[in-house]
Amino acid sequence: MNRWLFTAEVKTLPPLLRYLSVDELGVRAAALVERRPRDARLRQVGTSRAGLPLLLLSVGHGSRQALIVAGPHANEPVGGATALRLAERALADPRLCDGADVTWNLLLCLDPDGARRNEGWLSGPYTLGHYFRHFFRPGFLEQPEWLPDGAAAAALPETRALLALQDELRPFFQCSLHGVDVGGGFVELTRDLPGLAPRLAHIAGRLGIPLELGSYDTLYWPTLGPAVYRIPPPRRGDLAAAITEAAVESTWFHPHPYGTVTAVVEAPMWGVAAVGDASEPADTDGALRTVSRTLRRDTALLEALLARIRPSLGTAPDADRLLAPVDDYLLVCPGLADSWDPDTDADGGARPLPPLDTARLTALRISGRRIALRTAGLLRQLVTAAGQDPTGAAADLDRLIDEWCADYHDGHGARWIPVARQVDYHARVVVAAFDLARHQAPVQAPVPPAGASPLGTPPRRAEVPFE
Repeated sequence: MNRWLFTAEVKTLPPLLRYLSVDELGVRAAALVERRPRDARLRQVGTSRAGLPLLLLSVGHGSRQALIVAGPHANEPVGGATALRLAERALADPRLCDGADVTWNLLLCLDPDGARRNEGWLSGPYTLGHYFRHFFRPGFLEQPEWLPDGAAAAALPETRALLALQDELRPFFQCSLHGVDVGGGFVELTRDLPGLAPRLAHIAGRLGIPLELGSYDTLYWPTLGPAVYRIPPPRRGDLAAAITEAAVESTWFHPHPYGTVTAVVEAPMWGVAAVGDASEPADTDGALRTVSRTLRRDTALLEALLARIRPSLGTAPDADRLLAPVDDYLLVCPGLADSWDPDTDADGGARPLPPLDTARLTALRISGRRIALRTAGLLRQLVTAAGQDPTGAAADLDRLIDEWCADYHDGHGARWIPVARQVDYHARVVVAAFDLARHQAPVQAPVPPAGASPLGTPPRRAEVPFE
C-alpha cells in the first residue's frame, strides 16, 4: 500500500467547520488560482438554467486528464469542499500531478441552482430536523447526471456542459462526488479497480466512517469487495426503476468509450453503524413486512397531506419545482413497498430480493424512511411558499418530521460526522481510486459515442513510476 496516500493533509487548507456555498466555492477557487497562477486555471464551462456559471478548476499540466465532478445532487454539498481539497493536494504533491503526467480538472458544482436551494441548512445547526426541513433535490428529469433520453437528446444545460467536457478531455479517470445523508460510505465503479476495497476499509477505519455493505442503490449490483460495487451497463427502464436502481443511461458511462473508469464516491453525513453489520438477521421476513407496512402507512399520510395542501398553493412561487420531486417520490413508494414485502407478488413477476443480511435490511429501513422524510420536508416548504395554511398541515408535517428523525437518531443510532472528516474521507478515497486507475493498463477506446466531438488520438497514457 502506498503510504503517501494517508499522510497528513495539506497545511494550506484548514479544516472546514461547515459546508461551503456555491459562491464560496468560486471565491476560494479564484484565490487558489491567484496564489498559484502558473499551476492552476479557472474557467467557465457552461451556465445553469438560472444563469449561474459552471466553473472548472484545473491543476497541473499533464497530458492525462482526471475529471472530478462535485455537486451532482443538490443536497450533497461535501463534494465542492472535497474538490478544493484535492486541488490543494495536487498542487502540494507532484506525485499526484505533473510527476504523474496528470492534469486534475475539478468541476466545482454541477447543479448550482439546486445547491442554492439547500443553503438554508448548509451552515447548520447540523441536526436531522433542520436538514430535512430545508432539503431540496429536483425531480428525476432535472438531475443533470442522468440521460433519460440519451446523450444526443440531453435537455439540461448543465448536462450538456458536462458531456462536452467529457468529450473534450477524454479522461482516463472520472470521479463523481456524492453524499449519503444517513448511512455509510461506499464506492460504485464502471470498471473494476482491484485493490480498492482494502484501501477503502483502511481509510474508513482510520476516520471512523461506517461503510455500507448493502446500500439500497446497489441492491442488485455485483459486489467487487466490501462496500465497492460495479455499476451495470445502462439500460432503458421506467421512471421508478431509474430512481430506485439508477442503472440507466448517465454521464457516468458517457466517457466509457474513451477508456474512462468512473468512480462514484459516497460520503455519509450521519453515520449508522448497522449498515456495516454482515450478520444474519433473526427474522428477515418479519423485518421486511415491517419495512413495507411502514412505507405504505407513511405514503398514505403524505398523500393525504398533499391533497390538503394543493388547493392553497395557487400561484405560490416555485411550487412546480417543489412538487416535481414530491410526485416522483410518491410515485415509486407503492412499488417499493410491494417489492420488499415477502407476501406480495401474486403473479410471480416481481424481481426477487438478493440474500439479506443485517446491513441490507438496515439499508432498506433507512431508504424507506428517507423517502418519507424528504417528501415531508418538501411539503412543508410548499406550505411556507404558499404563505397560508388553512388546514394546519405545517403542524402535522412538523410532527411527522420530528418523529421520523427521532427514529433515525434513536432507532438507528445515526450520528453526525463533522464536515472536516467527511471531506478528509472523500478526498482520501478519491486519491486511492485515482492511484489505482492511473496504474491500470489502458483500455483500448472504441469508436466515440454518437454525438461526440472527436478530438483526434486520445493522449498517450504513459506510465510514470510513482516513487
